[in-house]
Amino acid sequence: MYYFIFGILYLISLLPFFILYGIADFLFILIYLVLGYRRKVILENLRNSFPEKTEKERKKIARKFYRNFIDNWIETIKLISISKKALNKRISGNLAIFNELHASGKSVQVNLGHFFNWEIMTLYTGINQPYTFLTVYLPQSSSVADRLLMYIRGRWGNPLLPATQMAKAIIPWRKKQHLLALGADQSPPHGTDAYWLYFMNQPAAFVKGPEKFARIQKVPVVMMTTTRPKRGHYHFEYFLLAEDPAALPDGELIRRYVDHLSANIQQQPELYLWSHRRWKHKWQPEYRDQWVGREEAP
Repeated sequence: MYYFIFGILYLISLLPFFILYGIADFLFILIYLVLGYRRKVILENLRNSFPEKTEKERKKIARKFYRNFIDNWIETIKLISISKKALNKRISGNLAIFNELHASGKSVQVNLGHFFNWEIMTLYTGINQPYTFLTVYLPQSSSVADRLLMYIRGRWGNPLLPATQMAKAIIPWRKKQHLLALGADQSPPHGTDAYWLYFMNQPAAFVKGPEKFARIQKVPVVMMTTTRPKRGHYHFEYFLLAEDPAALPDGELIRRYVDHLSANIQQQPELYLWSHRRWKHKWQPEYRDQWVGREEAP
């Protein structure tokens, strides 16, 4: 089944972008106007995150989000066969911080957010900076989807580390210079073991792993701002979030991360993954010991 689906998607990936985006436009009508995929979740997230905007403004963001959401997966199919030259022609980025840190002999951790197109970001960054790019991924429930994503993310040599076996998978790389990419805006399994702070005007739980790992490993942490100048073109602006996370108070790294995550969302809100149940854990008074926000807990 995998090879059959892979063969079909490979042939689709050979189509030029203007045809692929034509397919995306058709899927937009189907998914947004007909099926209304996760419309309730998306609009609720936008209402809570942008209380200052009108309902008309929030629906406009939602409409743009759906277009980007569909483009994201069409572009991901294109990554099955795209060449490095073709990718670099459409994507730009400021990756100077990686050259500086690599020259110092240090490894580096990158804390990422779910902005479109994170699959393009993985391939582009993997081939345009000096580090070995270690991609941490969450295994999919579908074995076919899992193999497809592993092929796309690893086709140019990026080693893949399963999030479910992270502690074991990172061992061979601990004494080698590497770049470790982590999705730091994942919703934790439980609200009891998480950092809590305001994120987009509402209390939100964040996984502790990315901050704890950076502190233990004593590696610099980098983040980026994602923008989409026009359809099919992205710019990734990387910057240093913390040079020595171990020297920071507990929770300071996640505070800085959330500040920049929020600023990036405000810049182009339609690029963020609003269909994700990011705020599924609701604030409870018993979480007070986990509160690290600059503002007082609710």
